[in-house]
Amino acid sequence: MIFKTINISAVIICTMLLNSCNSKTSHKDNTPENTSPTENIGLLLTPPEGITTPEGMIWVPGKAFVQGAKTNDPMAMPREKPGHKVLVDGFFMDATEVTNAQFKKFVEATNYVTVAERPIDWEEMKKDLPAGTPKPPDSVLQPGSLVFNKNVKAVVNMNNYSQWWTWKIGANWRQPYGPGSSIKGKEDYPVVHIAYQDAVAYCKWANRKLPTEAQWESAAQGNKTDNIFTWGNDASQLSAQSNTWEGTFPTQNTGVDGFTYIAPVKSFPPNDLGFYEMAGNVWEWTADLYNHNHYKQLDTTKPIINPTGASTYFNPQSPYQIEMIMKGGSFLCHASYCASYRISARMSTSKDSGSDHLGFRTIATVDLLK
Repeated sequence: MIFKTINISAVIICTMLLNSCNSKTSHKDNTPENTSPTENIGLLLTPPEGITTPEGMIWVPGKAFVQGAKTNDPMAMPREKPGHKVLVDGFFMDATEVTNAQFKKFVEATNYVTVAERPIDWEEMKKDLPAGTPKPPDSVLQPGSLVFNKNVKAVVNMNNYSQWWTWKIGANWRQPYGPGSSIKGKEDYPVVHIAYQDAVAYCKWANRKLPTEAQWESAAQGNKTDNIFTWGNDASQLSAQSNTWEGTFPTQNTGVDGFTYIAPVKSFPPNDLGFYEMAGNVWEWTADLYNHNHYKQLDTTKPIINPTGASTYFNPQSPYQIEMIMKGGSFLCHASYCASYRISARMSTSKDSGSDHLGFRTIATVDLLK
C-alpha cells in the first residue's frame, strides 16, 4: 500500500513500535551477577590530565556493567538477551538530547539540508524495497517525514500501526508537524525528524560521535551497573522520572507526567551522573548496526571490552534495508504496548528514517579532544 512505499522511514519507524511490544512474561537468562570494582582495572576511569570537559557534556567514568536484559526485568525482549558483562572506557556525553537551537547553529554554519528536506530519488529508494514495488504518484513522492496522528480516537487492530502514523509532506526539523508548524519558542526542545546521516553530519561538524549502544547504556546506568531504568528498578517512578505515554495508547494520553507529547530538555530529573531524558521523550540514534540475534552470538563467558555492536545487519521483519540501533524510547512508550523506556531496550530503524519522536545526543572520546 502507499503508506509503505512513500518512504522507507514510514515503514521502519512504525515497525519499531510494533516490534517492541507485548512481552510481559518473566524469563530467567544468563545475566551476569553484579560487577566487581576490580574489573575496572585497566579502564579509562577519569579524563587524562589536560583534557577539560566540553561545554554541555558530562564525563562517564569507565566501568564494568551488565549490558542487555536484567534478570529481574519481566519486560525484557528476546533481542535484549542474554545480559552480558562489558567493560567500557570513560568518555564525555551530552547532558541532554541535541536541541533545536544547537542543530540550527549547525545548519546555519554549513547550509546542511536534512534528509527530510531533500527531493526523493525513487531510483535510490526502490533499492531498499521489495522487488516489484510500484512507484507512487509524483504528488506523493515529496519530501517529508512521519508524524504521530494526535487525532486517533479508536483503533481497530493494534497491529495496524498506520492508524496512528501519518506521512506528512513538508514535515522536517523546522516544521515538526508539517507546513504551518514551527520550532519558534521551542529552541530548548530536542531536534526531531533527524535521519542517521543527519546526526552523523552534525557530529562531524561538532567534532563528536554518536555513542555505541554500550556507551549509551553506560551513561544511562549512571553510577550503577545493573539498573532496569535510569533511576533504578522501581517502575512506579515512571511518571515522575520520564516523559512517556500515560493512559490508553494510542487514543488517550492523560499527561500525568506533565506532558502529552514531546517535552523540552531538562524537564525531568537527571540520573545520578546528570544525564536528562535518557528514558522517554525522544528516541536516540547510536552508532551500532542492528542484528536481532547479536547478543545470542556473543561469548558471554568473559567480559567484552568496549563493544561496538554487530558486524552484520539482520532483522527478519525488515530485510531490505540497513538499520541502526536506537535507544531510550519516547513519549509514545507505554507499558501496555511499548516499554522501551528501559535501559536495555533496543530498537532499530533505517538510516533514512526520521519522525517527530526521534533525535540524538553525542559523545566525545578522549582521542577526539587531544
